[in-house]
Amino acid sequence: MTIDRNARLRDIRNWGDYFHLTIDTPDVGREARPGQFVMVKVGDGPIPLLRRPLSIHDAGKDGIELFFKVSGQGTEILSRKKPGDSLDLIGPLGKGFTVSDAMKGKRAHLVGGGRGIAPLFFLARELGARGVRTAVFYGGRRLADIPLRDKFDKAGIELLCSTDDGSFGFAGLVTELVGRELAKTKPDIIHACGPDAMMKALAALAAKHGVPAEFSLESIMGCGIGACWGCVHRIRNESGDGWTKICEEGPVFPGERILWPE
Repeated sequence: MTIDRNARLRDIRNWGDYFHLTIDTPDVGREARPGQFVMVKVGDGPIPLLRRPLSIHDAGKDGIELFFKVSGQGTEILSRKKPGDSLDLIGPLGKGFTVSDAMKGKRAHLVGGGRGIAPLFFLARELGARGVRTAVFYGGRRLADIPLRDKFDKAGIELLCSTDDGSFGFAGLVTELVGRELAKTKPDIIHACGPDAMMKALAALAAKHGVPAEFSLESIMGCGIGACWGCVHRIRNESGDGWTKICEEGPVFPGERILWPE
């Protein structure tokens, strides 16, 4: 974990309410693994008080990339940053997706809903470098909610898109698209990030087809390091079912351990 109070915003792009930031922070970039996140201080004043947790979209020796949707005061302030601005961030934090050389030759389905696509580009790139055959399922309510489709295509990553309103790609929920593909090709593992309702449905699909799955849970976080108990989720543990801190034990958990809300 690195505390970088002098990270530098190199570039910012946006598609409506969706924003992509490229940040110079070499120490964080070198340490980062797919599925981890950073806690970003979005303003210089006391409001908003808490840092914002953001998934690492990609990482390398020079720094990291972040992708988010403006959804409140904190992300709105962050979206107004300009190239050259300094950023104060902590990371990489949490436990990410399973990535290993032993996965060579296996097939993985990566499923992202809306802003939940954020950690999956980094994951797809790292899996591909290890010889894993990846297919990314990218879903949104409408065409405007899948702005990163060209980035995946240019990186040579197999991409299947869906929109709830049928404006692009498969017409329907991304889980319906995954279900259709599972009936034809069974992957060795599924990795996912998105709204709870999407991931709950996907967990049921994975269990039905006997496919192991990992899910990156989203939550409002106070500290990001396990001190405040502000980001708990019910998880099955060796001692039984209980509330578990997402930031410390996750955010990625095996599907069979997650107790989804009714």
